[in-house]
Amino acid sequence: MTRTMAREIAVQLVFSLAGRRQDTGELLESFFNKEYYESLKDESELFAEYPSKKQRTYIYAVVNGVSEYVDEIDGYIEKYAKGWKISRISRIALSILRTAIFEVLYMDEVPDSVAINEAVELSKGYVEQETVSFINGILGSFMRGERGFSPLQDEPMEQEAEEAPAEEKEASELEKSPSETMPEEG
Repeated sequence: MTRTMAREIAVQLVFSLAGRRQDTGELLESFFNKEYYESLKDESELFAEYPSKKQRTYIYAVVNGVSEYVDEIDGYIEKYAKGWKISRISRIALSILRTAIFEVLYMDEVPDSVAINEAVELSKGYVEQETVSFINGILGSFMRGERGFSPLQDEPMEQEAEEAPAEEKEASELEKSPSETMPEEG
């Protein structure tokens, strides 16, 4: 099973939690019961392979984290979904957004650009193109507004500015006349 598949399972579990007030621990425990999980194979290829311990740890972290920080995450979604209330966003779109924003904020081992790209790609399998664009727009605005960089970058824009002096130094070296840059003959 790939990390992408584990992420999709996490989104589905976040979706399940959004619809009801079930204890997160109980949901995860029952979902990962081997007998129950085996019964899901007929529903989707996603469940063909039982997740490894590492994948389960990741899924648990995402689902528990989204559950714990849902109010904060929803605050960001409302802030960047201009003119939209959480209640108007479909549950699946909301689950994808919550998962991606949680990964960006709290999972340092997941590069921000991966979290955003995976969310957009995952959404293509669940929602119409207009909603994919909506999700992409919210996540892009979130990244620019809260992290100071585009979703396609893994480093803040300020870091590029910090690197500029080194580039300027190289450029100034090139501007020198050949006699200034060539070693002296002995």
